[in-house]
Amino acid sequence: MSTGTPDTPAPAASRQHECHLVADVGGTHARFALCTSVDDIHGIEVLGSDDFPTMEAAIRQYLANQGNPHVRHAVIGIANPILGDHIKMTNASWEFSIEQLRKALKFENLHVINDFTAQALAIPHLHANELYKVGGGEAVPGAALGVLGPGTGLGVSGLVRTPRGRWIPLAAEGGHVSFAPQDDLEAMLWRAARGKHPDHVSVERLVSGPGLAFIYECLCNDAGQAVQDYSPSQISEHGIANTDRICRLALDTFCAILGTAASDLALTLGARGGIYIGGGIVKKLGDYFHQSPFRMRFEDKGRFSGYLAAIPVHVIDARQPALRGAAAYFETLANE
Repeated sequence: MSTGTPDTPAPAASRQHECHLVADVGGTHARFALCTSVDDIHGIEVLGSDDFPTMEAAIRQYLANQGNPHVRHAVIGIANPILGDHIKMTNASWEFSIEQLRKALKFENLHVINDFTAQALAIPHLHANELYKVGGGEAVPGAALGVLGPGTGLGVSGLVRTPRGRWIPLAAEGGHVSFAPQDDLEAMLWRAARGKHPDHVSVERLVSGPGLAFIYECLCNDAGQAVQDYSPSQISEHGIANTDRICRLALDTFCAILGTAASDLALTLGARGGIYIGGGIVKKLGDYFHQSPFRMRFEDKGRFSGYLAAIPVHVIDARQPALRGAAAYFETLANE
């Protein structure tokens, strides 16, 4: 996390009824809202990241659409590592200084956090009807939680609980760990990915929207079939309906690799509190995801299969959870 903060903040007493800006910025879309608390988020609007030359331009457009409310504080979750004041997005063209952006927009405080840090912070605020379970037993109270989700890239985070009961998010970049193929088909995919990305083949290269399209293309080439001009959504639709054999195999393979990535995260964090899957892709797969190879691969860890079989996995099916997480960040962590 990094922050732009002026030398003289407003008195604490004046902050109680202020309206804050929260945002969830990915490689494809930027989602904005206004809030007074995690339970009061309004004015949600989704803008295309490619429609604006800069982050500042997108924020100004959003605020103009909302009647230019007076906003003094902002929390932005962004699909990028936060290593300091300068942000250059991995999967989009935006680049900015946090402090210069804060000054340009005349915010008192501007907090920039990883988008999956925001996703993770939303989890304690989600209701049972905003989650659906994909196997496993009951969560161990107080144990770590793992969060991941494919979209334009692959976001990864987690939550660990302090002895006083506060959840602390992890600012992780687990989508960029190395992809480790589990069978001959995945070894073929790794070789093809290595040809395109000779420096490093990350899990994100396979487990993302572009990754699903890449899997489909590789499978078509391997089968000697013409590659159709399908979007990732169309590949998913054909795969779910089983109207295209290669699309179905691509989707099965995608879910299997996601299962391995999720179980790796569970083992790394000791996430016996559960794994939570966010992002825009999986929640659209519906009942197919329950039947997919995901859960079988999640538990396929040899001596630790029993350990993983007990861990519940939940798909997040909530409205704009990252915005709620950004609001929760301001409520619980921004002033620490």
